[in-house]
Formats: sequence, C-alpha cells, structure tokens
Amino acid sequence: MNQIPMTVRGAEALRAELEELKTVKRPRIIASIAEAREHGDLKENAEYHAAREEQGFCEGRIQEIEAKLSNAQVIDITKMPNNGRVIFGATVSILNVDTDEESTYRIVGDDEADFKQNLISVNSPMARGLIGKEPDDVAIIKTPGGDVEYEILKVEYL
Repeated sequence: MNQIPMTVRGAEALRAELEELKTVKRPRIIASIAEAREHGDLKENAEYHAAREEQGFCEGRIQEIEAKLSNAQVIDITKMPNNGRVIFGATVSILNVDTDEESTYRIVGDDEADFKQNLISVNSPMARGLIGKEPDDVAIIKTPGGDVEYEILKVEYL
C-alpha cells in the first residue's frame, strides 16, 4: 500500500480515535452482547443483533485506522524551512481575482479534510492547483462553474 500523507494533528486525531475505540467502545459493546445473550433466544433478540452489528463496525474502523497509521507518512510542516512555496500542510491565504473575496485554507490529508474548517484535501482540485505556487502567483482552479483565478497572498508553515 502507498504512503498516506498526514499532518501531525491528523495522526494524533486518528491515534486518539483508535484509543477511544479500543478502551471505551469495544468493552462497552462486549458488555452489551453479554447482556443481550442473557435475554435468551438469540434468533429473535434485536438487542443482540444490534450489538453484534455495532461490534462489526467498531472492529472494521479499528482495522481501518491501524492500516492508515501503519502506512502514514507524518509530515511536520513546522520543522520545514519556509521557502514561500505552497506544500502539503501549508496554510495558504488566497484572493479570488474576480470577486475580491479572501480565503485561507490549510492543505491536509484526505482523512483530515473538512471544508467547513478550511481544511482541504491535498487531492482536491483546489489544493492541486495551489501546490508549488508562491505569494503573488496566480493559480487557475478548474471548478464546475468554470475556471477561477486566485492570487496567492500568503503562505505559512504553522
């Protein structure tokens, strides 16, 4: 499997979720299954089937997180010299040339992306168009509504 780029914060969040699943959720589900078994006939026991289904989701998520962490390439942007270029992990302030609207985005891994928090995936069209650019460069981003020009205002390695 290929390396998965991830910021330090993203890796910490996945480790915290994994810890929660293993130490809190998994034991709670096992207790729910044991309690449901005490109710008798398992064929018609909805609580038992619901707990087993929840256990399947939990175990699947644990395996998924462990696989991602084992293949993670954790990139600490704060330890890199800021050469002014947009790279993975950088925080970029941009200006829409047509609307004069300013936006700031941080380029992160796929699992960390959350557009509402201005975290965009490194694989998104926006990030792909910004990577490698420097302040005062113009990036043309292909959108469903057509090409949009953005001027790079500032690149920070936070």
